Amino acid sequence: MYVCGITPYDTTHLGHAATFVWADVAARVLRHLGVDAEVCRNVTDVDDVLDAAAAERGAEPDSFAAVQQFRFDRDMTALGVRSPAHEPRAHTHVGQVVTLAAALLESGAAYLRGGTVWFRGQGALTRSGIGEAAAAALAAEFGQEFGHPDAEHPADVPVWRAARLGEAAWPSPWGEGRPGWHAECAAMALTTLGPALDLHVGGEDLRFPHHAYEAEMAEALTGVRPFARAWMHVGAVRLDGARMAKSTGNLVLVSDVLAKHPAAVLRLLLVDRPWARAWDFRPADLDAAAARLDRLYAAGARGGAVGGSAATGAVTAALLTDLDVPAALDVAGEAGGDAARLALSVLNLG
Repeated sequence: MYVCGITPYDTTHLGHAATFVWADVAARVLRHLGVDAEVCRNVTDVDDVLDAAAAERGAEPDSFAAVQQFRFDRDMTALGVRSPAHEPRAHTHVGQVVTLAAALLESGAAYLRGGTVWFRGQGALTRSGIGEAAAAALAAEFGQEFGHPDAEHPADVPVWRAARLGEAAWPSPWGEGRPGWHAECAAMALTTLGPALDLHVGGEDLRFPHHAYEAEMAEALTGVRPFARAWMHVGAVRLDGARMAKSTGNLVLVSDVLAKHPAAVLRLLLVDRPWARAWDFRPADLDAAAARLDRLYAAGARGGAVGGSAATGAVTAALLTDLDVPAALDVAGEAGGDAARLALSVLNLG
């Protein structure tokens, strides 16, 4: 499993938490089945937006990212998210991005203009089934330029970007520069887990441009298709109808919620719903989640279970039906006993 991790500059809001708790649930369900789920979750600590956020606060990007990473790790621990087996960081994989860029140049999948290595990106639009206007709008949400004057095609994106004055840069065969966002994840995933993934997890907002370009670059390098056999794009968490994001200033931080509510309550709120569906956070829903959790604890305290092994089997069957957590919890609450204890254990809600 490759989990698209944080850019450590606005951590940790509920949108982040939903993605990483769902990734944790997927891995726990696989392990419940006896599958060895090897999880890699990256840290994008070389990023223009991160640099801008650090500058706003008068901090160096490296130290600012380290503080944000500490806060993120603290929140993930509180929410019961198991630490990944691998946690590659972009700044330690710059050399791998240079290697990726050189290989893409050699194959003709990329070209060089003024110290920038451009990836031919029309395939990312085809993969996503969107036109140029929609692609431009989605790229703009992440501060990504669509249709750069130096690019041969509007959909082309940097694998390696020539350095700008005053920013951190690394040496390359094409001069000082820094890795492109999509190339970072491609390089980290390929280096850590190899040419193909069983499951790729990330927020639904990353479907395009990030994941589309990441997969296109990986496949262009290796020739192995598909890059990911399955994708898990977790639905966005909204506040007053708008997706939580720093750009909109509507963040609800995990730390603020945990100051008033137990972590298990927030974890339950995040996963007691279809994983792919976007939803609106309402503070009152935390009280409802707390009441549901109390009922599950009471059910788990009962001996045996109504329906016996059939009930525990129904809990597992629900979790195997596209991670249908609500259905699994409904069975657990009604049957009680072993079924409830199984659900609470697998979902780490104890």
